Amino acid sequence: MSPNAAEPVRIVFFGTPDYAVPSLEALAADERIRIPLVVSQPDRPAGRGRQLTPPAVKLAAIELDLPVYQPESLRTEDDRSLIADASADLFVVAAFGKIFGSNLLALPRRGSINLHASILPDFRGANPIAAAILDGNFRTGVTLMRMETGLDTGPILAQRSIDIERSDTTASLTPRLAQLGAQLLIDSLDELVVGQLLAVPQDDAQATLTRPMVKADGWIDWSHPAIDIERQIRAMWDWPRAWTTLDESPIQIHRATSLPGPSDTRPGEVTLRPEGAVVGTGDGDLVIEIAQAAGGKPLPGEVVLRQATNESIQLGDHGKPDLSPLPLIRPAAF
Repeated sequence: MSPNAAEPVRIVFFGTPDYAVPSLEALAADERIRIPLVVSQPDRPAGRGRQLTPPAVKLAAIELDLPVYQPESLRTEDDRSLIADASADLFVVAAFGKIFGSNLLALPRRGSINLHASILPDFRGANPIAAAILDGNFRTGVTLMRMETGLDTGPILAQRSIDIERSDTTASLTPRLAQLGAQLLIDSLDELVVGQLLAVPQDDAQATLTRPMVKADGWIDWSHPAIDIERQIRAMWDWPRAWTTLDESPIQIHRATSLPGPSDTRPGEVTLRPEGAVVGTGDGDLVIEIAQAAGGKPLPGEVVLRQATNESIQLGDHGKPDLSPLPLIRPAAF
């Protein structure tokens, strides 16, 4: 792997969420590699109690007995000093959550690579996995790319793809992509270090960009087609979760299935049928399989939505949030 076969490659690993953990664990288990430092985002408030919670990569690094650095910023020389002292041959990045500047990218001797959870140039940015489901794709995958200062704009080194199942959510697809990415990383490492991987520039004209998600992205517009709402529900699981309102109370929709054929009910109107609680949409009907009222627990849709049928209430009549002016997926040149 290295000019001196007895000398391991020194890798500083950057990552934050669960998606990055299999790659860190795979690198740590590889005798060809040494990891002098793991860099992750700071602990953040989480859960109902808003208690400071360490990121998944930090917990994994502690379990692996690896030193962890959690900077708020990497902009100054002082911020980067601990990373510079690690004398890395290579930076490996997996969902770290910050864009690297030129000063940081200049530190490793053999450059920096990023393991992105899409088939680039599709779905650059913060939410590639949810975006692939929301967009109705049948396949997605992972891309190993050479990093540059743009957001996921660097040349492609290697890619692998997998099917998106009809029942897949962001929560179910993420660990599969994480394992796929870890395997791609380990399989590519020898050629990567000696410079034998061909770097192919991305086609920027075909690139799409995803932004960070907010709670309002889960709001269901019942005038949209049923198949699009079904995809939204799967893409938003398990955060921020798809939601609507029943009268003025929020209702989470955990699982639903679109029905073929036209709808004979108004968008947001609920009827109870043999299939369960069925909601009319702008095109077709949607069976609500699992829903959750505020303060309640997940229950069959017909239980949670019975009030809507008893009182002829349309879902989503009240409580629409302020939506982001930017779509979750947009052309990168937008």
